[in-house]
Amino acid sequence: MTDPRPAFRDLPFRDPALPREERVSDLLARLTLDEKIGLLHQYHRPVERLGMGPFKTGTEALHGLAWLGEATVFPQVVALGATWNPELVEEVGAAVADEVLAFNHEDPVKVGRNVWAPTVNPLRDPRWGRNEEGYSEDAWMTGLMGGAYARGLKGDNGSVWKTAPTVKHFLAYGNEADRCTTSSNMPPRVLREYEFAAHRPALASGDAVAVMLSYNLVNGRPAHVTPLVNTELRTWTADEVFIVSDAYAPNNLAQLQGYFEDLPTAYAAAVKAGLDSFTQDDDRAEGVLAHVQAALDRGLLDESDIDTAVRRNLVVRFGLGEFDPEDPYAHIGREAVNSPEHQALAREAATQSITLLKNDGILPLKAPEKIAVIGPLADVQMQDWYSGTLPYAATARQALAARAEVVYSEGVDRIRLRHNKGYVTAAPDGAELTITDTLGAAAQFDVFDWGGWSYTFRSAATGKYLDGRLDGTVGADSPGPHEFDVHETFRFIDVEGGKIAIKHLHRPDGAEDGKWIGVIDNRLILVDSQSEAAAFDIDHVVRSHDIAADLARDADVAVVVLGDHPLVNGRETEDRADLNLSNSQEWLLRRVVEANPNTILVMSSSYPYAVNWAAKHVPAVVWSGHGGQEWGNALADVLYGDRDAEGRLPQTWYTDAAELPVMLDYDIVASDATYLYYLGQPLYPFGHGLSYADFTYADLKVDKDRAGSGDELTVTVDVTNASGRDGVETVQLYSHQCGSRVKQPLRQLRGFRKVRLAAGETRTVSFTVAVDDLAHWDNTTGRMIVEKSRQRLMVGRSATNIVLSASVRIDGETAGPRDLGKPLAAASNDAYAGVLWRDETRASGDVIAAEEAGGWIMLGDCDFSPGYTTVTARVSGHASQLQLRVDDPLDGDVLAKIDTPMTAGVYDYAEVTVDFGGAEGVKDLYVTFESGPVRLASLTFGGQS
Repeated sequence: MTDPRPAFRDLPFRDPALPREERVSDLLARLTLDEKIGLLHQYHRPVERLGMGPFKTGTEALHGLAWLGEATVFPQVVALGATWNPELVEEVGAAVADEVLAFNHEDPVKVGRNVWAPTVNPLRDPRWGRNEEGYSEDAWMTGLMGGAYARGLKGDNGSVWKTAPTVKHFLAYGNEADRCTTSSNMPPRVLREYEFAAHRPALASGDAVAVMLSYNLVNGRPAHVTPLVNTELRTWTADEVFIVSDAYAPNNLAQLQGYFEDLPTAYAAAVKAGLDSFTQDDDRAEGVLAHVQAALDRGLLDESDIDTAVRRNLVVRFGLGEFDPEDPYAHIGREAVNSPEHQALAREAATQSITLLKNDGILPLKAPEKIAVIGPLADVQMQDWYSGTLPYAATARQALAARAEVVYSEGVDRIRLRHNKGYVTAAPDGAELTITDTLGAAAQFDVFDWGGWSYTFRSAATGKYLDGRLDGTVGADSPGPHEFDVHETFRFIDVEGGKIAIKHLHRPDGAEDGKWIGVIDNRLILVDSQSEAAAFDIDHVVRSHDIAADLARDADVAVVVLGDHPLVNGRETEDRADLNLSNSQEWLLRRVVEANPNTILVMSSSYPYAVNWAAKHVPAVVWSGHGGQEWGNALADVLYGDRDAEGRLPQTWYTDAAELPVMLDYDIVASDATYLYYLGQPLYPFGHGLSYADFTYADLKVDKDRAGSGDELTVTVDVTNASGRDGVETVQLYSHQCGSRVKQPLRQLRGFRKVRLAAGETRTVSFTVAVDDLAHWDNTTGRMIVEKSRQRLMVGRSATNIVLSASVRIDGETAGPRDLGKPLAAASNDAYAGVLWRDETRASGDVIAAEEAGGWIMLGDCDFSPGYTTVTARVSGHASQLQLRVDDPLDGDVLAKIDTPMTAGVYDYAEVTVDFGGAEGVKDLYVTFESGPVRLASLTFGGQS
């Protein structure tokens, strides 16, 4: 009898008893070159002769399963960060993994198990449009929380992963404006101490198996061809790391970025730099595969390069058990999606994320009979771009109404838009807007102010939103902003005669600006310029602030729920310009407080606000990120004191955007950015959050007075709940290095413990700190060093609320002077002004670039003792002059003047040698750029006297 099983069933790669590496090698050896190329796109081509089906990378699972229909929606990532609870975050990851499996089992072609999560970009600047995707501004905490989420997602049973987590986005990504063409300046210290610290943990622990590259450039080189993938990232683990591109980023290399002359050249460079999978053109793989084939035909790639990338693709597929005879997770089905257990977990995560910023004693609520629940977010639960579809939404209004009488106002004005003698009117189905003489609901619109001068308009008749469509028509039939391209936002522009024009904020592909609303034949359409725009008068039908104030005045307490729409004014592709609440929301809050001083401000938002007035005048201020389907219930639990307020801020809240460096300044050290270096007084500091209980700290101890490399320090402190109710405290440990060759953080988080203490209970909280973790990057030696110093260890409730401290002497090394016997890399400078980091070549290296005169760099502690008499500068660019000075960039003695020649291009270097005037002993060397543009790669000293 003939064996009915396909022949490939008995091949070695199908044998789960063999080591995974052998199985991967066996399958790789059986693939033809064409078949291997077909595995380099997001959508793998099937290889039927070997029983390889289709495979898709990239299921979105940031804080729940996205874009695939109803699934449990957990709190936003920034809210998960506010829980300060990595164990809880891991549980959320595990729940999301089960829901991914449930969908995958129903449709394995559409829903792959390589998930694009977690995001581990640290929240350097709260104006970043994707702030809600990050866990914290602290890189160590980001790495810890991201690793926990990845661990839950991976769910490794010892042989087969539930999902294959992908950390994103590598590297130095934190701005949306022109994100595909802007370059992030990355000095060596910031790169290693901040960026790498956030990305490394999930990979080093094996909890994540893949990495997504970022859209931006880093030091002038696209992140998609950064050499750091191979020289750094892949050294963090002995396992293979699968590298994927961000969506549509590969073509940017030769198009938007213009870094390579054509796509075959760009694709070849990306593969050699470590890219394993091209996410380009959605499921249309033909173009990508043709460019890879062209690169092979032109000798830019060889088959071994393809093999390397394909091997990493296969490692993921084998890790997910694709070629095993049995699926250990086959039992996970649709019942896992939005299960009662996941609903309870969503509520717990939302509860622990709610952060009490201020409380004058009004909270917890003391059984009020009537609550005025007010605000545009009071009876809605928002979804961001990476949220799943809400199966249900427990809102603040609903949850509070279950406990007391609730009166409600959305707090938004209702208007009519008058054009000549008629009014903008929505058709019954919202399909079009016309000018009519009606005054009823069809001509009335609710106006939502989301800040940044961005407004949405909801028809009082249809309940749907105004939408400027791609075909140039305007209707009122949208559910509101809900897609990546937002078509529902508008701006009022004052025009002559006290009237307004309405600008549509959506910019069509390739357009530099949005369109305007015009009127032709009494129909509203989109027109190209303001000169064609219609002029409108605004007639107020309802002034909601008056109504809200009246409701608040007659209630025992008012709860005002404000915040952002996650797809408006701060979102992917759009940064915020400021930190302010929208004008309308700020005025609403002030009117309510004036009417009823017993007001609680609740903010549900993707990012911090500069709520300075509220911090002074409102009795209680509460914040959380958008909390998912159970947020309203969680909020009520906290407001009523059924649960303590457990959240702590994962990032600093500033008083004004003026306190921040410019958005593109990624050098947190030089710009005094984040809680690590910020010298000002924040509105609310990193780590801040109040409990309903009172805690005292005592008896801080460190087990060693002195310690060295390889040692561990044990820090203990007694924490007592000194109140009459149970409570939760997050005990935070910070360090500060007292004395250093270089600028050190003012404080740096080294550990935290969330402790639940009964009334009157005392517990000893313990931390372990590895001395080697106190290292910083040293430019003189080009490595991480633990410096000889005294380290102050500080315990407190936030970065600025330090309660106790102790110090330890660290027997580290003293960074010696720079050895000028070898080339001195310009990029390894210790201070700078007016210069940029740029790519030395398209493949590797960094240099310093001056675009104009006046810039300088400082290379500290240069040892001139050997008596050097010449210096050679390796330079490229335009003819310029460099001056070498000691001690000061402006007034220091000039020791050399180097006239640089024009070179053929920025990657064509010349070496110029001149006499060096000499310096004695160890000095700080300054290189000043007297004109530009010019690039300096290195200085080499010679001719010892």
